[in-house]
Amino acid sequence: MQSFRFIHTGDIHLDSPLKGLSGQEGAAADRIRTATRTAFENLISQAIEDEVDFVVIAGDLYDGDWRDYQTGLFFVKQMGRLAQAGIPVFLLHGNHDAESQITRKLTLPSNVSVFPARKAETFRLAHLNVALHGQSFRQRDIPDNLVPTYPPPVAGYFNIGVLHTGLGGTPGHANYAPCAVEDLINQGYDYWALAHVHQAAVLHERPYVVFCGNLQGRHIRESGPKGASLVAVEGGQVEEISPLHVDCVRWIHLPVPVDQCSALADVVDCVRQSIEDVVERDAQGRLLACRIELRGRTGLHGELLASADHLLAEARAAALGLGEDIVWIERFVVATASSETAASRQDALGDLQRIIESAGSDAELQARLASDLSDLVRKLPHDVRADADDAVLKAAVDGNIASLIAHGGAYLSARLAAEKV
Repeated sequence: MQSFRFIHTGDIHLDSPLKGLSGQEGAAADRIRTATRTAFENLISQAIEDEVDFVVIAGDLYDGDWRDYQTGLFFVKQMGRLAQAGIPVFLLHGNHDAESQITRKLTLPSNVSVFPARKAETFRLAHLNVALHGQSFRQRDIPDNLVPTYPPPVAGYFNIGVLHTGLGGTPGHANYAPCAVEDLINQGYDYWALAHVHQAAVLHERPYVVFCGNLQGRHIRESGPKGASLVAVEGGQVEEISPLHVDCVRWIHLPVPVDQCSALADVVDCVRQSIEDVVERDAQGRLLACRIELRGRTGLHGELLASADHLLAEARAAALGLGEDIVWIERFVVATASSETAASRQDALGDLQRIIESAGSDAELQARLASDLSDLVRKLPHDVRADADDAVLKAAVDGNIASLIAHGGAYLSARLAAEKV
């Protein structure tokens, strides 16, 4: 059996709107807005440079219906580059780019084979003894296990199953085309090229069951290196699976401990040093999109909360001091705790904290707050509710009134303590 290499990718989400850019201008913001295209261009360049034998795209090439034809034209151009290099592509559509989701169409170059949505189909590369089996999504919501409908493996071939699936229900991902790992193992294929879950993972070996992860992180919950998988096959066996990190913007959650800081200027110095360190360690020529989070117990807690806008500006100044598009500060979070116990104070602030603590166990008050907040929460846009990562907003969305009182009360006490100082 021939030796060959292929790229397994998916969850590309071309032209997906990246979050946190509202009102942001400059080179860094522009680079983030075009990140999904740049990452895909990087992948195509890598495929050509490495002279891979074929490319598998396992769903969610697009993020949804095109705003105009430019998204499709960009994809066709990249496929044309692969066609010139003699590299075939096998494309499966997932939930975001299902048949029912995309209303505009363009004719694709002849090197691109698209798995149909009506039923699973097999494509063969006879010169490599490779058979690829897959079925695209007809509509966004696929509640059924598609694996039993996939064709049997082709004897004497290296068999690849291509599937967009939530598997058995992965946190943070809708459970489309659900199945168990055992279903995939028992199908008799040599490699399962999966997509939909945005975290790369090898779930089983021999046969290999692999999520490639998404190509480019789009927000802080998709942090760390992103890319695709380069798979080397020798003698009918997977020899190696290597990550191809083609992302051009890398999202970083940057905790900054401030326990030892005695003044606001010390905190600024810690933030500046942390930014410089993460650039040296993780940038590798990429733009880093950082969420900075101050942590630790400190007597500066109230002052930090009161100075959040100033600290954000200082962080952005530190980032700009390294260059215009080296680091972009996505958010600045003060997640410290006071080293003092406010409830033990014998003054108005102590009285306030004791009232707040008693409110957290007052069922009648919680019921009134829940009723008052429910209408407001329902009026919030779906994206705001679904992606709430601020502790107070998340508590309100989840209806966790005790947590809402605790977070809101702690913030109020800290701000008042800072004003008093």
